[in-house]
This record gives sequence, structure tokens and C-alpha cells, in this order.
Amino acid sequence: MSPADEPQPTSAMEGGLRTAIAYLIFNRPRHTRETFAAIRAQRPSRLLIIADGPRAGHSTDADRCRETREIVEHIDWPCEVQRNYADENMGCKRRVSSGLDWVFTQVESAIILEDDCLPHPDFFPYCDALLARYATDERVSVITGNNFQDGNQRGAASYYFSKFNHCWGWATWRRAWQKYQVDMPYWSTWKTSADWRRKTPDRVERAVFSDLFDRVSRGEIDTWDYQWTACVWYYGGLTATPNVNLVTNIGFGPDATHTIAQGDLEGAPVGELGSLTHPEQVRQNVAADQYVFNRNFGGKEHPLRWRNRFRDAVARARRAPAWLVRKCGNILGRHT
Repeated sequence: MSPADEPQPTSAMEGGLRTAIAYLIFNRPRHTRETFAAIRAQRPSRLLIIADGPRAGHSTDADRCRETREIVEHIDWPCEVQRNYADENMGCKRRVSSGLDWVFTQVESAIILEDDCLPHPDFFPYCDALLARYATDERVSVITGNNFQDGNQRGAASYYFSKFNHCWGWATWRRAWQKYQVDMPYWSTWKTSADWRRKTPDRVERAVFSDLFDRVSRGEIDTWDYQWTACVWYYGGLTATPNVNLVTNIGFGPDATHTIAQGDLEGAPVGELGSLTHPEQVRQNVAADQYVFNRNFGGKEHPLRWRNRFRDAVARARRAPAWLVRKCGNILGRHT
């Protein structure tokens, strides 16, 4: 790898976004053109670009990586630019984690976008404001632009706090990222601890994420983001989550690394956040998180959920046989 760590000399910026943007690219020029246009519209004063290298055995990768990098050469506004490019492919896990390690040696906070994450313009001032507001608040680890509530409003403010640190457009601080460890050395001990059970009180959620973190620890999933979730949970952090979706993932398609589909799919719609209002308390919205677990992680349909319900029903019947008689009577009554 040959990172170009020295910033290019530029003049001071007037009127653009002051928070640094970390932009991750690879081999998708079509998506990069679209998302980079959204970044250009914000005229950030500082831009840190991370790129993975072409994969061995993929005949089109070298040309596609080169074309993608050429797109981000066109910086037509006053901007301090730093580039961290890999000559060879490092994979999702090592490239993203090492790239963000590098970012937070350069800046105290950053907005992070991947080449397939297309933000609404409101995403940037939202991140900018919350990075300043919670800069020293250890209770808050992440700011996400994603909302998976399907229109359900959570609280009266512009955003709420969640345990889920969705990363299709997000922001954080050096103070939070410096706790990140891509290989999760704490997991083998933590997964049997009272702290783990306290932070995942739902038995099904605990089973789902125990399995995911186990697979990541064994190297079965080439990713960096489950480790980031584990880190935020381990240290008890929360994620500021907008009450409207501010970033859409346009990367679902046949050329994706993880979000693979037969054809290109439209991402979730985005909306306008409007004037920013703040929650009165920094507290997890449990109902919102249960909705996300059921929606995004299959919590409602998980086999354990049905076994748990059956087991609870049997236990209840043993404690109160009259309840079982009434239940059976109701069922029989509906079928007569």
C-alpha cells in the first residue's frame, strides 16, 4: 500500500461544509459519480479519500478502480485533500478499518460516506450540528443518517437515540473510533458476561448477535461494521438517529460486494429533516430498536421467537390451567 498522506496545499474555504468528509471508494465509477456530486455540492473544506485496490483474478477491476479514482481527482472548490490508496486489494474488513484508523489520526471528527451511499442535502448540516453538540458527551458514539422506522415518529425531536449504529452514511469522533478493534479481542470473554446479557436482554436478539459476532471473530465474514456495532455496545454508546431517512443506499445490484441483487434496486427514499430540534434526554428508544431488530434482523420471524412463545404458553398453562381451558374454548368456539 502506498498512501499519499500529505495534504495538498489549497486556499482557505468560504461558505462550505467545515466538517471533514471521509469518502470510501473502490471499483464502482457509476455510483461514485452520483455520490461524489452530492459531496461536491457541499464544498467541504477537507476531504479524505480512501480507496481499495483491484482484486486478483478480476479482469475488470484494474480499469474500474482507475476510472473511479479519476472521478475524485476533479476537485473544483477550495479544499484540503488527502488520499489513502491501496495498490492491491485489502478486502472490506481491512481496507475500511485501516482507512478510518488513518482518518482519525488526521481529524477529530468526520462524516463518513461510501461510494454507494447517496445523502440528502440535510444530512450534512445534521451531522455538522450534532458533531458539535455531542463532541464531549461520552454517551453518544455515532450519528447515523439512516432511518428504518417506515414512517413511525420516535419522539417529538428531529432525532432519537438508538443502540443500532447504521453505517450507510454516518459520523463520529476520534474519541469513539479510537476504541474500535477490528478483531474484537474482548468478545470471547464479554459474550459470557452479565454485561452482555444486560445489554441484550431480548433472548432472540442475544442469539442473533452472538452468532454474528462469533462468525466475524472466526473470520467467516469479511466486514468491519459488525465489529463497530460490538464496540459501541461494549462501551455503552448510543447513536443519534434521524426521524426521517437522510441517506439511501444505491449500491444494491449485481456488482455489489455485500448488497448483491440480480438487478439494480432503488434505495430507500430520503426526506427533508427541516429545522433541527433536539431530544430532551439522551436515552435509548427501546420501542424503535425493537422495531429495527424485527425489521432488519428478522427478529419477529426468528425460530427462537416461536419456540420461546410456545415455551411461555406451556409455562403459563402449568401455572394457571384455567387460562388454557379458556384459550382452547375460544379457539373451538371460532371453529364451530
